[in-house]
Amino acid sequence: MDSTTTTAPDYVAFLQQQLTTQPHNVMAHVLGHEQIWIKRAGAPHGTGRYRAMAVLAALLRLDALRPVPNPGGPTAIATEVQRLRDLAARGIRVPVVLAASTDGFAMRHLGHTGEEIHSLGNEIDHAVQAGDTATVLALWQQGLDTLTQVHRQGTCLSQAFARNLVRCPDGEVACIDFEDDPAAVLPLAVCHVRDALCYAHSTAIYLHTSGTLAEGRARWAAWVAQGSAEMREVLATSVRRMGWMRHLPASRRFGRDLQRVRAAYDLLVRDPISQ
Repeated sequence: MDSTTTTAPDYVAFLQQQLTTQPHNVMAHVLGHEQIWIKRAGAPHGTGRYRAMAVLAALLRLDALRPVPNPGGPTAIATEVQRLRDLAARGIRVPVVLAASTDGFAMRHLGHTGEEIHSLGNEIDHAVQAGDTATVLALWQQGLDTLTQVHRQGTCLSQAFARNLVRCPDGEVACIDFEDDPAAVLPLAVCHVRDALCYAHSTAIYLHTSGTLAEGRARWAAWVAQGSAEMREVLATSVRRMGWMRHLPASRRFGRDLQRVRAAYDLLVRDPISQ
């Protein structure tokens, strides 16, 4: 009989201990030989910003901009745990939930212990800075492919910005940050368009800067074409109603945020000059 059998970590006990002692709401810890993250419930969120977004969505007639409530606190923790488990069950790569309670949960690190994991946005930006256009397009396509996988599983992300898509050590993309559930308040086709717009907003600037926007636009059109008819209709309507964006200046001297919006519009339309 082997007397050196390793006892499985008590994730539940470790979670409860750290929830009462860790100084920050989200922190990394090492338990045994593995790194885990513990996320503690923060303060509840106010509703003012959601009312403002609702007014903006109504004025622009863009359902994809309708706010998705994130009340924060224990409700956000419960939502994130449920979403992580649901996405994992659908075969989508997300952090593994190890233990959960009302006040927080523990999840496994997506890399090896002590190994830093970078967001897809950071990876693409590094390729842009290196002048490696092939890698820019390959990484950007990975993000699109991840959205395809999620959508084909009949679900959506929460905020599909490039910062919430991370590259794992094996080169695959994982999804993080699920404190809200768009599908609970919006039709699925609108959720899919919301994912698309978030991804375009956070990544089109890299295509513009690297001189790969034309190729990116062709890939975007191919990606849209394989989506559902409902999604394509909602996206087409949204793009038409965002036509005013073509008047936004593309120069960086007007601010990075404005530049991101204009770059996203230029990606979304097939021929921005003629719009």
